[in-house]
Amino acid sequence: MIPKLNLLEKLRSQKEKDQQFYQNIDFSNLFEYPTKKEANSTLEFRLKNLDYSAINLIDADQLKLGEVYHIDSIRKIATTYRLRFLPLKYFKPSLPKEALQKIQDFEHRHQTEIKNLQILAPSKLFKLENQDDPLLFAPIGNGYYTLIHQWGNDLNGFRKLMVWPLRGPVELVITLLFVSYLLTMLVPDGLFSKEDSSAQFWILFFFFFKGVVGLTIFYGISMGKNFNPFIWNSKYFNA
Repeated sequence: MIPKLNLLEKLRSQKEKDQQFYQNIDFSNLFEYPTKKEANSTLEFRLKNLDYSAINLIDADQLKLGEVYHIDSIRKIATTYRLRFLPLKYFKPSLPKEALQKIQDFEHRHQTEIKNLQILAPSKLFKLENQDDPLLFAPIGNGYYTLIHQWGNDLNGFRKLMVWPLRGPVELVITLLFVSYLLTMLVPDGLFSKEDSSAQFWILFFFFFKGVVGLTIFYGISMGKNFNPFIWNSKYFNA
């Protein structure tokens, strides 16, 4: 049984580690007034035509600290699990009814209209009709976001391990060395000579290392892949 990973629980855990962003927050000093008015009052139209340069005007007394997250906490989770944090307009699947209801409840509670929404989700959700544990946020100023809704399925519990090689160049090199070592160990004794030697082992090791490096470079260039810290807030699909 593959364990499941709840993205919101991981974000809350990261928040506990980033307490410097959550001590003595004065919500009343975060907000900036929106500069544009919506052209249509319907919720669906507004969600497709949000002003992504605006900050939402929120009633500070209605905010719950447990639902407020700093951009640094979001960034760390996004880079750890290879996720994207992008405006709602790049999110292809339709929002579920529960999320729409949460948006309406939020607007009613704060006596405002949401001007900007962000989604934290795997890259594929910004192109494919699929749902894996997205989190919907509304910016409230100074790098803070309030959580609106979570839905969909939990992520694969091994996702952190699977995307670990793409966290940076050092992690990638370590992974390639480890894979090369495993491949070398799988070669039967005496396959190339009657007597085993350390020289033969290292020759095979470097042979496999060159092979996996070549395949990795080919895959990375052909697929336009990049490391997690460079794509977490990128709108480009082939990053």
